[in-house]
Amino acid sequence: MGGGKTTFVKGLARGLGSKDTVTSPSFTLNRIYQLKGNKQVHHYDFYRLSEAGIMSDELAESLQDPNVVTVMEWSDIVQNILPKKHLIIKFMPTANDPNVRKITISYPESKIGLMGQLETNWTEIKP
Repeated sequence: MGGGKTTFVKGLARGLGSKDTVTSPSFTLNRIYQLKGNKQVHHYDFYRLSEAGIMSDELAESLQDPNVVTVMEWSDIVQNILPKKHLIIKFMPTANDPNVRKITISYPESKIGLMGQLETNWTEIKP
């Protein structure tokens, strides 16, 4: 809660060209943001679910669409649906400043080239 997940999605959507207002899907379970060229960002939040239920079908459809970037918060209950090769981004608070986060990105070796292109001043990079 309050870890920076929605703020990350705001930056991701804006970086991909969306002009939509990005808000947390905590109570709606998902939100869709429009991008250029008929592409979208699908933003899911499974925090309030004890089981994925029908959301599993919707998520599976989203993951299969090449025109969709899918972002999930609290994805533990849908691990069986996720592709084997996916990125995991963790936001951890720091002890020194409640407004600062340590961000760790884990990714499959097949994404090393992509991550190299995105690299900025990260302090820890691990495939």
